Amino acid sequence: MRQPLHERIRSDFEARILSGDLAPGDRLPIEQELMQHYGCARMTVNKALSALLSAGLIDRRKRAGTFVARPRMHSMVLDVPDLPSQIRERGQAYAYEPIGHRLRPPAPALEEEVQLAGEGDLFELEGLHLADNIPLALEYRLISVLAVPDIGDATDIEAISPGSWLLKHVPWTEAETRISALEATTEEARLLRIPQRSACLCVERRTWRSSDRITYVRQLFVGNSYDLVAHFGATR
Repeated sequence: MRQPLHERIRSDFEARILSGDLAPGDRLPIEQELMQHYGCARMTVNKALSALLSAGLIDRRKRAGTFVARPRMHSMVLDVPDLPSQIRERGQAYAYEPIGHRLRPPAPALEEEVQLAGEGDLFELEGLHLADNIPLALEYRLISVLAVPDIGDATDIEAISPGSWLLKHVPWTEAETRISALEATTEEARLLRIPQRSACLCVERRTWRSSDRITYVRQLFVGNSYDLVAHFGATR
């Protein structure tokens, strides 16, 4: 039985995406080009693209075009995840790209910073998490020097990512996570290599060791690349 044309278009692009011939973020030809190439109507092309969209293989953006979707990462909401491990478990290459770091006092007008610092300073870091050399998340982090006195001498903190370093060296007993959706600013979009005002998932997390505050982190994920999952059981 002859395969319907829209199915052939879908399977052609599905094979190219799954084989890596089309990489995440690559732009697909515009509809007019596909219509000309396959000798079909716009409805046929739309049907094929809709099937690819439903399968999570492409993203369609107004006034921008159609792009190969970035793989989604999954995280447990109630956990403190190790992002590099999550990425590697998906079979992707992980990299952390430092943007900058400095030791500084807390801003007196920001109560959050004052509480985190206690009687000490803050170690501030900013960097980019990449999966297969594609930006996944922009991270801004503050670490209490009082709680982590060796942080200033840690030469490997940006080599393995700050979060991984903390999980390895500093035990935590309590965590708080806040999740929100927002649009990327001009600078955030530039660093994440996405269009301005793209929808992003913002994850803010605070951790404690007993009553001592350890860190505050804000991670801005490309909106279509990350899932947060929670599994709950009934309690008596």
